[in-house]
Amino acid sequence: MDQLALLCVLLLGALVSVPLGERLGLPSPVLMTVLGICLALPDFVPNVDIPPDLILPLVLPPLLYAAVRRTSWRQFTINKRPIFLLAVALVFVTTVAVAAVAGAIVPGIPLAAAVALGALVAPPDPVAATAVAARLGLPRRLVSILEGEGLFNDVTAIVLYHVAIAAAVSGTFSAWEAGLDLVLSAVVAVAVGLALGWGADKLMNLLGDATLQVGLSLLVPYASYVLAEELHGSGVLAVLTTALFLTEYAHDADDVMTRLAGHTFWDVVDTLVTGVAFGLIGLELHNAIRTASGRWGELLGWAGVIVVVVVLVRLLWLLPAAWLAKRLHARRDHDEDIPMSKRETVVMWWAGMRGVASVALALAIPLHTDDGSAFPNRDEIVFIAFGVIMATLLLQGTTLPWLVERLGVQADTEREKAFEKQLAVRAAKAAKRRLREIEEVEELPEDISEQMLRRAFDIGLRISPDIGEAERREAYAQRARRIKRVRRIQGEMLSAARHEVLAARSEPGADPEIVDRVLRHLDVRSLR
Repeated sequence: MDQLALLCVLLLGALVSVPLGERLGLPSPVLMTVLGICLALPDFVPNVDIPPDLILPLVLPPLLYAAVRRTSWRQFTINKRPIFLLAVALVFVTTVAVAAVAGAIVPGIPLAAAVALGALVAPPDPVAATAVAARLGLPRRLVSILEGEGLFNDVTAIVLYHVAIAAAVSGTFSAWEAGLDLVLSAVVAVAVGLALGWGADKLMNLLGDATLQVGLSLLVPYASYVLAEELHGSGVLAVLTTALFLTEYAHDADDVMTRLAGHTFWDVVDTLVTGVAFGLIGLELHNAIRTASGRWGELLGWAGVIVVVVVLVRLLWLLPAAWLAKRLHARRDHDEDIPMSKRETVVMWWAGMRGVASVALALAIPLHTDDGSAFPNRDEIVFIAFGVIMATLLLQGTTLPWLVERLGVQADTEREKAFEKQLAVRAAKAAKRRLREIEEVEELPEDISEQMLRRAFDIGLRISPDIGEAERREAYAQRARRIKRVRRIQGEMLSAARHEVLAARSEPGADPEIVDRVLRHLDVRSLR
């Protein structure tokens, strides 16, 4: 089996793990990690051979961009205090704690290398956590905190990681220069992110076509990351800034095709890249076995101690941080997302699985320093890092559903339904308001006016049937049944038409481009 065949197996596994995980009640990232472990055991499966300096640019930009598309700038601004406590402060505390313990138990490890280890195991993985959260039906506020923590803690951890790696590679470290580099890196990243976000928005409007716009959206996160890194800024923060800008400002309410195509495209990218990344975690068992040859007891002991440190630091930090956030929340009456009980805090603690960012940072550790010598304790750092990733991902990932069920932490469905109902009412009122504006400038026949008024009300009912009175709901239900029947018949007619057009593709003299054009017309008609 060569590298390309291995990649194809991982891509197929990424797709199959989603429905299989739903049936088995396990998160797909956990299944992909197990698949990687299984592939790592046979001798005929090759080692993963990806240059360390390509790991971060290949994996992180699309994952970050896809994650930001599910959130909004307002969500970040409202939750800045809990995000700061988790994404910035907790990453620093975890890095310091791990570096201190690693320095004490790993003989001869330099301080910079120990800090690099702490930084790469500090950030919990948002992909794994939200994949579990979405399936378990956790409260939206917890999912929001996990998403925000996952995005910003990657930024914090990667900046710390780069500072530590630079110190280990060069052999020198200046706190003043490191602090200045941090500030400049953030400023450059935000500037690049905003500039590329603005430019991408203008270019998308110029392109017009949905296919071209979606293609550009794939290039944007990579361009943002690479440009920021070339200018010595934070590539991760640049991607985050670009994605937030486009999510907030680059929306055309009437561009239905681009929105549907983009949503589907990024779901596919997210699924495939996430699956491959977690598969790589399992495949690294090859290197772990080679590193641990003859030293299993020693390395497993070090990894076990660091796992305990990582898990305990998160718990010991979350308990007072959640209490403080709740006190400030009540005092200032902010509409922010915070854990509202100790049970929710425990769920947040156990959801701190390590994953994609940690494995990417571990694999990206340079092989040599500036003087040509081997990077200090690289094999030990990579083994410990993968021990932490495996332990938290497999142990916490498989037991989190059980913990959530035992604690009874579930989403507030009544609140969600109320908000959905509120949006349905607003949508229906907006449609009616626009109808009145049209009637002021156009003379509509009475039957058409009544029909349009009914459809305006139906817009809201289709979103939330509870907004109408009993009689109107029943009338709508009857119309819906009739429309459903008509659509079923029309769908079967369109299906027959599509089969006939496709059959024409194999006929002598048929032009496939014309066939595809007619078929696209039928597909769009079916979508409508």
